[in-house]
Amino acid sequence: MPLVNPSEIACSLVKIPSWNLDGLVIRRTYQFHDFAEAMHFVNWVAQVAEDSNHHPDIDIRWNRVTLALTTHDQGGLTNLDFEMAARCDKLAT
Repeated sequence: MPLVNPSEIACSLVKIPSWNLDGLVIRRTYQFHDFAEAMHFVNWVAQVAEDSNHHPDIDIRWNRVTLALTTHDQGGLTNLDFEMAARCDKLAT
Protein backbone atom coordinates (compact mmCIF):
# COMPACT_ATOMS: atom_id res chain seq x y z
CA MET A 1 0.00 0.00 0.00
CA PRO A 2 1.53 3.34 -1.02
CA LEU A 3 1.97 6.25 1.36
CA VAL A 4 -0.55 9.05 1.04
CA ASN A 5 0.68 12.52 0.16
CA PRO A 6 -0.01 15.65 2.26
CA SER A 7 -3.05 16.72 0.24
CA GLU A 8 -4.56 13.23 0.51
CA ILE A 9 -3.93 13.31 4.27
CA ALA A 10 -5.76 16.64 4.54
CA CYS A 11 -8.73 15.31 2.56
CA SER A 12 -8.85 12.12 4.60
CA LEU A 13 -8.73 13.97 7.92
CA VAL A 14 -11.86 15.91 6.92
CA LYS A 15 -13.74 12.59 6.96
CA ILE A 16 -12.49 11.75 10.49
CA PRO A 17 -12.49 15.16 12.18
CA SER A 18 -11.79 13.89 15.71
CA TRP A 19 -8.41 12.51 14.64
CA ASN A 20 -5.24 14.60 14.70
CA LEU A 21 -2.12 14.39 12.61
CA ASP A 22 1.02 13.92 14.72
CA GLY A 23 3.99 13.55 12.40
CA LEU A 24 3.57 10.24 10.56
CA VAL A 25 0.73 9.13 12.85
CA ILE A 26 -2.95 9.92 13.23
CA ARG A 27 -4.18 9.90 16.81
CA ARG A 28 -7.47 10.09 18.69
CA THR A 29 -8.50 9.78 22.33
CA TYR A 30 -11.91 8.32 23.14
CA GLN A 31 -13.55 8.83 26.52
CA PHE A 32 -15.97 6.30 28.01
CA HIS A 33 -18.18 6.08 31.09
CA ASP A 34 -15.79 3.79 32.97
CA PHE A 35 -12.91 1.33 32.66
CA ALA A 36 -15.14 -1.61 31.70
CA GLU A 37 -16.65 0.33 28.79
CA ALA A 38 -13.18 1.42 27.66
CA MET A 39 -11.97 -2.19 27.73
CA HIS A 40 -15.01 -3.35 25.79
CA PHE A 41 -14.11 -0.84 23.08
CA VAL A 42 -10.46 -1.97 23.11
CA ASN A 43 -11.55 -5.59 22.62
CA TRP A 44 -13.71 -4.56 19.65
CA VAL A 45 -10.79 -2.64 18.17
CA ALA A 46 -8.54 -5.66 18.69
CA GLN A 47 -10.91 -7.88 16.73
CA VAL A 48 -11.25 -5.38 13.87
CA ALA A 49 -7.47 -4.94 13.81
CA GLU A 50 -6.91 -8.69 13.64
CA ASP A 51 -9.48 -9.08 10.87
CA SER A 52 -7.86 -6.33 8.82
CA ASN A 53 -4.27 -7.18 9.82
CA HIS A 54 -3.71 -3.53 10.70
CA HIS A 55 -2.97 -2.86 14.35
CA PRO A 56 -3.10 0.48 16.18
CA ASP A 57 -0.93 1.46 19.09
CA ILE A 58 -3.29 1.56 22.09
CA ASP A 59 -2.90 3.50 25.34
CA ILE A 60 -5.50 2.87 28.06
CA ARG A 61 -5.94 5.29 30.97
CA TRP A 62 -8.95 4.27 33.09
CA ASN A 63 -11.89 5.53 30.95
CA ARG A 64 -9.77 6.95 28.10
CA VAL A 65 -8.38 5.07 25.15
CA THR A 66 -5.90 6.68 22.77
CA LEU A 67 -5.35 5.04 19.40
CA ALA A 68 -2.41 5.89 17.17
CA LEU A 69 -2.36 4.66 13.59
CA THR A 70 0.43 4.47 11.06
CA THR A 71 1.51 1.81 8.59
CA HIS A 72 4.76 0.74 10.21
CA ASP A 73 6.04 -1.38 7.33
CA GLN A 74 5.55 1.55 4.92
CA GLY A 75 7.03 4.14 7.25
CA GLY A 76 4.04 6.46 7.30
CA LEU A 77 0.37 6.91 6.59
CA THR A 78 -1.56 4.90 4.04
CA ASN A 79 -5.25 4.59 3.23
CA LEU A 80 -5.36 1.64 5.66
CA ASP A 81 -4.83 4.04 8.55
CA PHE A 82 -7.73 6.26 7.58
CA GLU A 83 -10.00 3.27 6.94
CA MET A 84 -9.14 1.84 10.36
CA ALA A 85 -9.75 5.21 12.02
CA ALA A 86 -13.24 5.43 10.47
CA ARG A 87 -14.01 1.88 11.61
CA CYS A 88 -12.91 2.69 15.15
CA ASP A 89 -15.12 5.78 15.18
CA LYS A 90 -18.12 3.61 14.23
CA LEU A 91 -17.28 1.16 17.02
CA ALA A 92 -17.22 3.97 19.58
CA THR A 93 -20.74 5.17 18.79
